[in-house]
Amino acid sequence: MSTVLVTGASGFIAKHIVRELLEQGHAVKAAVRSGPRRAQVEALFPDAPIEFVSLDLTADEGWDAAMAGVDVLMHTASPFPVAPPRDPQDLIRPAVDGTLRALGAAQAAGVTRVVLTSTCGAIYKPADREWSRVKTREDWTETEGPKTTAYEASKTLAEQAAWRFVGEHPEMRLTTVNPGMVFGPAMDEHYGSSLATVEQLVTGSFPMAPKMNMPVVDVRDVARIHVRAMSDDGAVGQRFPANAGALSVPEMAALLSEVYPDAGISRRVAPDWLVRTMSAFMPAMKTAAQGLGLNADVDGSDAPRQFGFDYIPSRDALLASAEFIRAYEPAA
Repeated sequence: MSTVLVTGASGFIAKHIVRELLEQGHAVKAAVRSGPRRAQVEALFPDAPIEFVSLDLTADEGWDAAMAGVDVLMHTASPFPVAPPRDPQDLIRPAVDGTLRALGAAQAAGVTRVVLTSTCGAIYKPADREWSRVKTREDWTETEGPKTTAYEASKTLAEQAAWRFVGEHPEMRLTTVNPGMVFGPAMDEHYGSSLATVEQLVTGSFPMAPKMNMPVVDVRDVARIHVRAMSDDGAVGQRFPANAGALSVPEMAALLSEVYPDAGISRRVAPDWLVRTMSAFMPAMKTAAQGLGLNADVDGSDAPRQFGFDYIPSRDALLASAEFIRAYEPAA
C-alpha cells in the first residue's frame, strides 16, 4: 500500500479521493490550509489514521517536510471561485505557482508518481475555434482566447506547467485527470463552489437557463479515476478527460423541474442577447456568456477503457447533487 499526499484535502473532490484511498488501504497525508478545514476532514474520518500537514499554494513553508515518507502526490488544490475575479492573475498565479511548488518539492524528495487534478476546461476551448466539434484529450484551451474564463486559463496554464516540468525531469511520472462539471453527492455541507450551478437551479436563482452545455461527471467516478491512475503504469504520461456525457443547462432545469415540481424551478430558456446583457451585472451570467455557441462536450471514453469501470450517468450525478442540496436547504 502507498502513502499518498493529497493537497487541498478539504475540497469537494479531494474528500472523495481520501475516502477512496482509505477504503483501498492506503495511508493518507492530508494537506489543508487552516484548522477549520482540517476539522472538516477529521469530522468525516474520525477514526482514520490520517496525518495532517498545513500547506499553502503561495508559500514555500512546509512542502519539503510534507513529502517525507510519501509515495504518491495527489495534487488537487487549486482556486475555484463562484464568480470570476477582477484580476485573472488572482487565480492564475496560485494555480501555476502552487503546481510547480508541489512538483518541485516532490521531485526533490524523490516522489516521482504524481496525479494532478486538471479540468475539461483546459481542453474544450482550443485555438482552432472549432466550437461545434467534440474535443479530445489532444486539445488545449486557448489561454488568451476571448471566451476563455480566468478559471479555465488558470487550470490550462497550471497543467501545461506540470507537463513542462516533467519534460525537464523525466524521472517524474505524471497523470492528469480532467473532470468536466463535477456533480454527485457532497460528503458534507462544505462543498464550496463545486455545486454552484445545481444550487442556483434548485433554489430558483436562475430565472432563465442559458443555452450552454457542459461535460458532466460524478465526483465518485472522479475519485475512482485518481486512485486507479496512481498504480497503473499505462496511465503515466496521459491526460484523462472525465465526462459521462454533456448536459445543457436547459436540460438540467427540465429534469430537475420534473423531479421537484414544487420547487419553482424555471424552465424558461434565456436568449443569447439577454445572457450577454445580464453578464454586465451578474457574475454567473458572465461565465455563461463566455460559453455561448460552444459545444463543451469532451470525449471521456479513455478513462473507462483504461481503468475498467462504467460512468455513473450524468443525469444521476445531477440528481444526486440536487438531492443533497435540498436536504441541507432547511439548515441554510
